Amino acid sequence: MSNPRATAAKAVHQVIYQRRSLTEVLKSNAIAVLEPSQQSLVKDICFGCCRWHFDLNLMIEHLVAKPLRQKDKDIECLIRVGLYQLQYQRTADHAAVNETVTATKALGKPWSKRLVNGVLRSFGREKDVILKKIKPYTSFPHWLIKQVKQEWPQEWRELLAASNAQAPMVLRVNKTLTTCDEYQQALLAKGIEADRHPVVESALVLQSAISVAELPNFQKGWVSVQDGSAQLAAQFLDPQKGMRVLDACAAPGGKTGHLAEWVNDLTIIALDSDEKRLALVEDNMQRLGKPVQLINADANKTTVWYDGQTFDRILLDAPCSALGVMRRHPDIKILRQGEDIANLVKQQHDLLESLWPLLKSGGRLLYATCSILPEENDHQIKQFIQDHENELTIIELPWQGVGIPKDVGIQILPQQNNMDGFYYALLEKQ
Repeated sequence: MSNPRATAAKAVHQVIYQRRSLTEVLKSNAIAVLEPSQQSLVKDICFGCCRWHFDLNLMIEHLVAKPLRQKDKDIECLIRVGLYQLQYQRTADHAAVNETVTATKALGKPWSKRLVNGVLRSFGREKDVILKKIKPYTSFPHWLIKQVKQEWPQEWRELLAASNAQAPMVLRVNKTLTTCDEYQQALLAKGIEADRHPVVESALVLQSAISVAELPNFQKGWVSVQDGSAQLAAQFLDPQKGMRVLDACAAPGGKTGHLAEWVNDLTIIALDSDEKRLALVEDNMQRLGKPVQLINADANKTTVWYDGQTFDRILLDAPCSALGVMRRHPDIKILRQGEDIANLVKQQHDLLESLWPLLKSGGRLLYATCSILPEENDHQIKQFIQDHENELTIIELPWQGVGIPKDVGIQILPQQNNMDGFYYALLEKQ
């Protein structure tokens, strides 16, 4: 039988030392073959080790006298698994220590049994001293703390605290098939409690996360899993019947699906450069029973994929740092580097320049990111407006109760209405 703690240690090792995304790692066969309860344990440990990565680093620096060799970093990651259980998962100390020590055999390194046992027991004895080194915001990289302080001097503490919290499971109700009230009652009939979202009409917030298999009529397209912030895209873009709509950078297809639900008789082109992720869009649309045209291409290379017919609406959900969704993807704190931002800003600029000519006169482009950094958001759009000042009109978005109004567009921070961090700006072509 597979050892879930050893499996978790291997997964965490892939994130930290092989720079793989946690989402990708958790889809591996090694996890798929586990029992459901073991899968849940592995996922909880992996998310926790990523969420508290930098605090766990401080603990290991204190407890492990000599850094482990590169080939033994899997044992270091097993130690992380044990420390996470002891400090954050509230597993009984004896169980956490014993089970983690047992996992050394599953990793094929029984020699490390004594080391792992010693480190975890030392943590129990020296816990008070170690925890004094950990401050409220040490579980973020230094570059990010510095940048968030600089950009959000009033909000930075609350912003980081919210970014380290566990995000709720939010549903988007397909209003062409049911209503939020009706679906809320259907959930309640199954013993699933959900609340109406404070600002997003199509959203329900579950009190506890569950498997989508437990959601009534999920496979019939009645509901999708999507954060409230992301659900605003269709509302802001507001496509009308008969329009031709481009969803650039569409994968995994949450916003594509919402656009298709928004109004009937839309021609939707869903574009993405990642063939595997585009398959997720297709899966989503098949479940919803909504036809879209899928194109696997780089949005910038318009000569390759564009057929010459202009669009009434364009959604550009641009590649970004994703720092607004760290609570859902805590591995971002490990994988994202400060030097990545400049390259992302260039990608966003290039996409805006490539897609703008494809918009009809009177058409609208919605620019969206799940970032909290102004250089990716309102600074990016202000520069674009400056370069195209005679070609466009800024459409004001309804920000009251939703986010913070910027010079252009709105910024949602993760502490606002328990939503993911997002930025939106809407431009109309003259």
